[in-house]
Amino acid sequence: MKNCYCINPYCREPNHPSNNNTQTKFCGSCGSILLLNNKYRVSRLLSDNSGFGIIYEAFAGFNSKILKVLQEKWNNDTKAVELFRREYDVLLSLTQQNITGIPQAEDYFQYQNREGKIFYCLVMEKVEGIDLEKWVKQDNKLHQKQALNWLREVTLILDKIHQQNWFHRDIKPANIMKRNNGKLVLIDFGTAREETQTYYQKVKGESITGINSPGYTPNEQQHGQAVVQSDFFALGRTFVHLLTGKHPSDLYDALNDEFKWRGEIKDIDPLFLDLIDHLMQRLPKHRPKNTRVILEKLDEIEKKINPPPKPIKKPPQVIAKIPQPTVKQKPSQVISNKSQGVIKKKTPKKKEHIFVRVIKTGLISTSIFGVLAFILVEGYVLFKYKYNILKNFTYPINLLYDFKLLSSDIRSSRFLDKTIRGHSKSVNSVAYSPDGKYLASGSWDNTVKIWEVKTGKLIRTFEGDFSSVAYSPDGRYLATYREPDFDTIENPIKIWEVKTGKLLRTLKGHSKGVHSIAYSPDGKYLAISNWENPVKIREVKTGKLIRTFEGYSILVAYSLDGKYLATESENTIKIWEVKQENWFGLSQVILIVWYQ
Repeated sequence: MKNCYCINPYCREPNHPSNNNTQTKFCGSCGSILLLNNKYRVSRLLSDNSGFGIIYEAFAGFNSKILKVLQEKWNNDTKAVELFRREYDVLLSLTQQNITGIPQAEDYFQYQNREGKIFYCLVMEKVEGIDLEKWVKQDNKLHQKQALNWLREVTLILDKIHQQNWFHRDIKPANIMKRNNGKLVLIDFGTAREETQTYYQKVKGESITGINSPGYTPNEQQHGQAVVQSDFFALGRTFVHLLTGKHPSDLYDALNDEFKWRGEIKDIDPLFLDLIDHLMQRLPKHRPKNTRVILEKLDEIEKKINPPPKPIKKPPQVIAKIPQPTVKQKPSQVISNKSQGVIKKKTPKKKEHIFVRVIKTGLISTSIFGVLAFILVEGYVLFKYKYNILKNFTYPINLLYDFKLLSSDIRSSRFLDKTIRGHSKSVNSVAYSPDGKYLASGSWDNTVKIWEVKTGKLIRTFEGDFSSVAYSPDGRYLATYREPDFDTIENPIKIWEVKTGKLLRTLKGHSKGVHSIAYSPDGKYLAISNWENPVKIREVKTGKLIRTFEGYSILVAYSLDGKYLATESENTIKIWEVKQENWFGLSQVILIVWYQ
């Protein structure tokens, strides 16, 4: 049984023993109501010195929340009440836009104590973790990789906020939370402002409240004239604090009017320090114009620090022998044909590479650097690609019928239509919805995001310990999983309803992590592979294990009719008849074509 705490500031015994009975409606000490807004029970006081508000932990059923109550001394201050209400309005607006990296707003109401006095209450998501001010006080300092990741993560949060025409106005370590899973959350939106023409007219008329956090607040904001770039100044000062372990005020030389901080830092690339200096320029017009500029600069720095590997110069060796001779023809003129074994093709203007395997059953199968896909329609060339597009190991993705997409780890491509940003770490997997309207992306930042392809708009974010994604054939469901790493013991597959974001079921029993999954065409089954265990087929609805195929596999893919399953490992593709577990080996490959 959880404690129930009375929030009446005049209560002499807010932890009265009788309050702990869940059936108790009124405080045993002062008689004030305990079930706030007919929904929330307060369990404990967290802080009574947090700006305008008093912070409590509250519960709605078994769900932990944060309850902020405006301090009584501010109740008659209309500006204070306005700022307090604004935090809810801003969070609600951002929550409705599915923006992550902020606490989710839940409720705003008034509470009346036994004496009839009114108190303003705000309920939001409880962020489990530590704020970065406390993190620094624990003698933590940022190393270079973490600094790059954190600056990108906070900038992406700001990017979403600024796109909604809001700016924060009070960025500092105390207002950035580090969740227990390592992700950052920007908090305390009570001072946020909407960027509108009306706002700038009020600035000129000096009717805007100045918000000042010494050491972090830029000069223009101290004069009540904050702009979007004011957030960047505070962001730069925040990272100075995190990198040096010292409060910015301690690094200011008042006698010479100099901010001396770079000498406090070692083992950080000068380009990154230059970016921090750029953020902290005295004049707003000399700071980055917007978050895009910061993100692009971070891309440049990361490319310098971690340059991409050089392209592979030679194509991979063909692993299967051709069992019969082929007619000599110019490969640029001939690929394949249903009746005669060839399909005429115009000579390409640019050098291209095609790697095709034609199976006697009509199967066309390809496997290059981990890319695996196939189709049981004879005479189709599954895909072609520019050879130098592929770099490093690639991962499987869902394919459209026009086969335009190849792999989620392509570094560059002539097919590039638009770039979508939003993850704080590398994207590991992408999948188109069956209708091609939406794109799901899985990242090592432990999120899967769904984007509208046409506009690039973020539709929904799923958070959890996963990095890869697959759509069900009808597009209604999404399967997420985490690819194996050295620390993986077991990471279950989770099935989500795309429309609502609701977690429907969890499929466990896959030691060493999951490497690849594939939906059957009817959406009833999942084929699951990993490094060490046999391929498993499980029923999606129940999670029941239906069948296993001996031998480990890295990649799996279903044929369009669902009768066959392709598995790939150690440069070998095996074709299985799903119902009978018969293996069709590579001896049935009759044609491999490379052309250049």
